[in-house]
Amino acid sequence: MNNGAWPLIRQRPFQILADVKEVPVNVFISTFDSAPLAPNLNLVAEGRGTAFQTGVNVLNKLTSGKVYLGLDARGKEAPSSVFTQAANVEKYWFQGKHPVGNVGVQIHHIAPINSNEKVWTMGVQDVITLGAMFSERRFNAERVVALTGAELNKPQYVRTYMGASLSELLNGNLKHDHVRIISGDVLSGEQKAPDSYLDFYDDQVTVVKEGDYFETFGWLVPSMKRPTVSKTFSNFLSPNRRFEADTNTHGEKRAFVVTGQYEDLLPMDIYPQHLMKAILVNDFEKIEGLGIYELVEEDVALCEFACTSKQPLQKILRQGLDMVHEQG
Repeated sequence: MNNGAWPLIRQRPFQILADVKEVPVNVFISTFDSAPLAPNLNLVAEGRGTAFQTGVNVLNKLTSGKVYLGLDARGKEAPSSVFTQAANVEKYWFQGKHPVGNVGVQIHHIAPINSNEKVWTMGVQDVITLGAMFSERRFNAERVVALTGAELNKPQYVRTYMGASLSELLNGNLKHDHVRIISGDVLSGEQKAPDSYLDFYDDQVTVVKEGDYFETFGWLVPSMKRPTVSKTFSNFLSPNRRFEADTNTHGEKRAFVVTGQYEDLLPMDIYPQHLMKAILVNDFEKIEGLGIYELVEEDVALCEFACTSKQPLQKILRQGLDMVHEQG
């Protein structure tokens, strides 16, 4: 706390700053990010093995349980030896599509959170920063940040610092000015002005085309320009087809219909649509019973992207989390 590293630790449930008076039952670290265009954490950890291991050792002293590492078993690339050879941790392998890299999904399958329990989570670069305080005797605010998105002239990795200026990171690299700048990934990141800054926990900047155009007849017109999970559009016949992403929602908010889509996109034993409806009507008992303690916004971001009803699921979930947190 004296050196400024405490905010690196986040607490579940609620995804809030860890309480200094609490002892977590476990600590979880995901060593890979499955979000769109997310940075390769093997690259991030290269040459930082000592700091990472030191950070893990420190975390072991702060929990009554274990430190868990989620390792990438998708087969595209072997996890870095920094992760596979880490000591004082319990390792679990995960494979599948996004959101498999989310630490919340990994917690659910390793040791689900009960209502009276607290667990802590940290990102790989946060663990490295924590470890550097002890191995290098300094607060090392360096970050490897991925600059991503089709509207960049040159997507690349840059070595910068926490909270870096977006105007400096993107200087001369935008194809045009009519773009949406996002701190984080395209599913769960936050919209930023060109003269603002990278969010504290983010190691990715995404730039996509601004989708402020009107579509005549909308979904009634056959289209190959967008992905589909319901086979509404014929492009489901071309599963490897690429799409140019923009911010157009292709429709407005509408009746919250039961589709079963969310359950196919969230690999957790939770019924997200029932949970969202319980939040909207402030049914506290159902909210708890339907598993709100295990979720944060990034876990339902893919559901929101595919939502037929165009519901702001991340905003609704945060509303529910804040309500439960306030109730104590």
